Amino acid sequence: MKYSKKTISDSLPRYQEIQNHLKSQILSGTWAPGTKVPSEHELAAQFDCARMTVSKAIGSLVEKGLVVRRRRAGTVVAAPRSQETVLEIHDIQAEVQASGRLYRFDIQSRNVGKATREDAEKLGAEIGTPVLAISCVHWADTVPYAFEERLINLEAVPEAALEMFVEVPPGSWLLHKIPWNEAEHRISAVNADASTARVLKIRRNAACLCIERRTRRDVHNVTYVQLIYPGDQHALVARFQTHGTASRWADSRLEQLRDPAE
Repeated sequence: MKYSKKTISDSLPRYQEIQNHLKSQILSGTWAPGTKVPSEHELAAQFDCARMTVSKAIGSLVEKGLVVRRRRAGTVVAAPRSQETVLEIHDIQAEVQASGRLYRFDIQSRNVGKATREDAEKLGAEIGTPVLAISCVHWADTVPYAFEERLINLEAVPEAALEMFVEVPPGSWLLHKIPWNEAEHRISAVNADASTARVLKIRRNAACLCIERRTRRDVHNVTYVQLIYPGDQHALVARFQTHGTASRWADSRLEQLRDPAE
């Protein structure tokens, strides 16, 4: 499949779009460890771009430890790292685009203020900490994909106070703006309340998958986010591998079970 420039989002750098596509092939298991990645020449033709752009995308994957460049053999998918447990923070925009669907997002609310007691508990910060509270709906084609409610610590990311998130969603913006070095996830099943059901276009009390995440950078907790996905459309899939007598987590992905538009 050849990707024209029009099918690639203008909201992210071109190399990042290509990197996200290749990364999805690896994390989904489509490309197993040892699989040879198409050559830079082949990828440049596939994505209708310069080889330098492809080289930069592959270079980023090398830095992440997902692929290995070998002389004469080319680039291959790396074997999973045996000494680390890597918790991937997925980019919803990249996930949707990698599936071949059109992505967009709608900001539902955006407010700068001081953290309430409830906000402080979620974010892991002091009451009164300046925060940006934002909610948005992520779409895949014409179908709501997920509902996001997020708190951003403005002491950690003060520039977020002026960011209107017109072109890039909050999660993608943060991933590219400030790297994190610690994350905590909580996964649960919830029933959609009236407001969630309305924005996700599902029935009230429908089963949903809820992922709560708090990320930290050095001395600051950067953000807290709650992502709610329609439960009959998504599943969280984790892959484990054995190392001697122990099992280690290799990666996870959020998998869409079906397209509700079908």
